[in-house]
Amino acid sequence: MTTSIDAVYENGVLRPLTPLRLPEGQRVHVFVASGDAAIGENTASILAEIAAMPVETLAVPSTSRDHDRVLYGTPNQP
Repeated sequence: MTTSIDAVYENGVLRPLTPLRLPEGQRVHVFVASGDAAIGENTASILAEIAAMPVETLAVPSTSRDHDRVLYGTPNQP
């Protein structure tokens, strides 16, 4: 089972803010993202940057079709 939850760190222990459907003593792997590094906020920021990128048109010469030229200085492939 994979799930994402919010928790509070208190006295050296992570305390979930919602109940977990786990048997007592179950071992889990935890990924911690705190404050501004929270997964949802970071994902939204990345998607906003992608959405702000220019749309490929003849007026915008450096786009994904120019990938090799921009990165490696090689001619574009047809």
